[in-house]
Order: sequence, then C-alpha cells, then structure tokens
Amino acid sequence: MGSTPRRRSSPAAARTGVVPPLLLLFAMLFWGRAAAYGDAQGAGMTALQKHASFFDRDGDGIVSLSETYDAFRALGFGIGMSSISAAFINGALGSMTRPENATSSRLDIYIENIHKGIHGSDTGSYDAEGRFVPAKFDEIFAKHAKTVPDALTSDEIDELLLANRVPGDYKGWVGATSEWKILYSLGKDKDGLLRKDVARGAYDGSLFHQLVQEKASGDK
Repeated sequence: MGSTPRRRSSPAAARTGVVPPLLLLFAMLFWGRAAAYGDAQGAGMTALQKHASFFDRDGDGIVSLSETYDAFRALGFGIGMSSISAAFINGALGSMTRPENATSSRLDIYIENIHKGIHGSDTGSYDAEGRFVPAKFDEIFAKHAKTVPDALTSDEIDELLLANRVPGDYKGWVGATSEWKILYSLGKDKDGLLRKDVARGAYDGSLFHQLVQEKASGDK
C-alpha cells in the first residue's frame, strides 16, 4: 500500500460482472470454509486443505457435486453458473484426488488428497504438499507490484501469469489464469487493485469466508 493509509472497499462490494465458466475450472484451489470440519481439524490441515474445505458443507472431508453447487450459491453465483462450475470442478479434481479404495462417486473430491490437484505454471506459493510458502508469496509482489506497493493491477496479474508459464504446460496455464482472474474479480478494491492482504486471505480461505459473511449481512 502507499504511504498514506486509506480504507479499502469491501471485496464483495467491489465485485462486478460474472466470471466466465472457464475461469471456474480450478476455483476449487482458492476457497475454504470455517465450519465444523475446518474448525476442528484446521490445526492439522495444510493451507490448501483449509481453503479447499470451503466446499465440504457437511464436514466429512469429501466434497460432492451437490456440495460444490451449494458453495457457489452461498458465494452469490446463480443457478446456471453454480451448476456449470460444479461440473467443471468435480469433473477435474474428482479423479485426481480419489483414493484407490474409494467406493463413492467418481465426482467426489477428497480433501486429504487435494494437493494432487496442484498444477504447474504457478507461483510456488504452495509446496508439493499444499503448505503455504510465505517467501514465494512475497516474491509475487516484490516482482510484479510496480504501480502500487503491495497491490496488483489487472495488467500486472497478466504479467505475473506470463512470467510463470512453463512452455507447453497448457493445463497449468488454464489453472493459473483461472485462479488469478477469479481472485482479482472477487478481491479487487474500488481502484481496481488486488491488495496483498486480500490475496493472502485466499490461500487459507479466510477471504472467502469474509465474502460469504458480507453477502449474508447484505441480504438481511
């Protein structure tokens, strides 16, 4: 942020438009929840597991297609968008996280294995096990926050994505673009800036708990 502190507008209030379905393909990697499972098991979970558990509505460690749909609805998405998003997310991550002895639906996502859904061409802010890596996260802003310290513009996010692309890693390109575009859409402030503290909240899910709470408060 700049030298003069100023109040940042609510991420929920700053959200505009509708995120295209393609950008929701890997949204599972961004959102968490603070309900029973997360509260009880959070100390033993990685950052990636914490924010992935946002979709685990009944706290059993498994995210069904219907739970993903319900989570998107809780975040304020419409019926059509929530349905498409659930199909993309569970279709992509169900097979990647499924244990060998699993007997449930092949569309179910297993939070204990969510690290297996990590893609290439990313920032390295999660390690291979899904743990948060502060040095890599700080590096994002040290390298790319050129307009305002500790904040990213839309163009700077595009530069970040381009800088991290591994040649030929098309799946990784889609995943990284999806994640950052979603985060920018949900978290940018009234000046079109994604602040570092907001971005940090996405990695453990705290930002998205806040968005749901703000939506609930606004609906009252």
